[in-house]
Amino acid sequence: MSDHAAQPAAQPIARRRRGAEPSEPEALLDRYRAARERRGVWESHWQDCYDHALPNGQPFRGTGTPGERRVDRLFDGTAPDAVEQLAASLLSELTPPWSRWFGFQPGPALSGAERDRVAPMLDRAAGIVQAHLDRSNFAVEVHQAFLDLVTVGTASLLMEEAAPGSPSSLRFTAVPLAEAVLEEGPDGRLDGTYRRSEATLAQIVHRFPAAELPEEVRRRAAAEPDSRFPLVEAVLPDGTAYRWAVVLDSGLADPSWLARGRFVQSPFVNFRWLKAPGETYGRSPVMKALPDIKTANKVVELVLKNASIAVTGIWQADDDGVLNPATIRLVPGTIIPKAVGSAGLTPLANPGRFDVSQLVLDDLRGRIRHALMVDRLGPVEQARMTATEVMERSAEMARLLGATYGRLQAEMLTPLLLRAVAILRRRGEIPDITVDGRLVELQHRSPLAQAQAQRDVQATLRWLDTARQLGPEAAATVDAAATARWLGEAFGVPAKLIRAEDAVAAVVPAAVPTPTPTPRPTPVEAPHV
Repeated sequence: MSDHAAQPAAQPIARRRRGAEPSEPEALLDRYRAARERRGVWESHWQDCYDHALPNGQPFRGTGTPGERRVDRLFDGTAPDAVEQLAASLLSELTPPWSRWFGFQPGPALSGAERDRVAPMLDRAAGIVQAHLDRSNFAVEVHQAFLDLVTVGTASLLMEEAAPGSPSSLRFTAVPLAEAVLEEGPDGRLDGTYRRSEATLAQIVHRFPAAELPEEVRRRAAAEPDSRFPLVEAVLPDGTAYRWAVVLDSGLADPSWLARGRFVQSPFVNFRWLKAPGETYGRSPVMKALPDIKTANKVVELVLKNASIAVTGIWQADDDGVLNPATIRLVPGTIIPKAVGSAGLTPLANPGRFDVSQLVLDDLRGRIRHALMVDRLGPVEQARMTATEVMERSAEMARLLGATYGRLQAEMLTPLLLRAVAILRRRGEIPDITVDGRLVELQHRSPLAQAQAQRDVQATLRWLDTARQLGPEAAATVDAAATARWLGEAFGVPAKLIRAEDAVAAVVPAAVPTPTPTPRPTPVEAPHV
């Protein structure tokens, strides 16, 4: 529900006596309201972006009604279509479904023998994590989060542990920005999260069976079973962990705790498209293109009005006492009477020019597609592309999304995978590993990450070709086994397909220098006399 959802019909009781110290739930609500007030300056801007680029998003003004029509003021569909295409491109380039877009590899603190021993185990652990992500609702919810990211520049993804018996141990929810209020920590990350939602008494009891509910809430629910009560859920950093608390803010009684606990990693993964200095929330490509989007929407509206005038026409008539304009119907076969000698009904020239408006509209739509990268990240137009075209397209994507990918990798992909590892490790589904960058490293293998790694691979392959062309002495400087191992890691080859160093030494014996044979003199044929 929206942050401005209506309170219950009963008048809220006094929150706090004048001069009295606030209780812990009241102190948390005060901090939440202060953060929401700081967010208020963004809401009108976000609503404009939703109205023109993602009309089905949860509104900030009012509560909204599920299933209501929200496109009556939208006349041009260029921006909504471009937003969907860019979100789909992010899904396929960052987290492609049913494809390995990450991996675990031994860290630099391990020796060669230790790396060979743990590499297959880490590869199996990455496969288990990927399988849980594929069996969960991750692809559906992260796509909705990408839509919010492209539209308003900030998105929130809730990652929870699923109930026993579920197909996956992970469960995801794309939290609408209308429900989320965020705080930026000292390290620049959005690690403080408040979420305001509403639930019935039955839903509250099902989710928090051990909570002590006020008697006023139970009486209201008994009289009106469909009554919904506001809940404020907060996850705030506390040293090396996160404090979690849920407050019932019904307005019928004093705020009270429903649940409290601690998390090692925050269940809310908050991420931004880009960030301006001094701001907490992100900015989106739709915000950059919003003037062109509004103008194109108005131009299409005027073109439609002009087209209706061109079809039906504007007419004028003399008031001669015979012709009654109120009774005229411009349909085929109609006979319109007029006085003798009068001009009757005459058309009025239309001053609008469709050719000029179409030129303006084409230019606006082109700029919108360019700002939302549809013209550069869109679908392949040709059925077959050469290898050079594929590489150029990958390089173009890496150049366009390089800065955004770096932020998404730090704020979204890495925290998401670390929390997935923590959940599955606690449930005993993967070995007890710690992805700390020293013992175990997180390797990003998404198509966009692979595109960025192509430069290093191509430079290495050019060096190998050059060394081979320089002759045997230069080629002897190449460690073929180490080169093949590095290329396998760069291409994301599974560890079980790469032999360990001791296995390579056993299969390929050390090279023994072979003596060069002495060339025999070539016999010279005697001249014929």
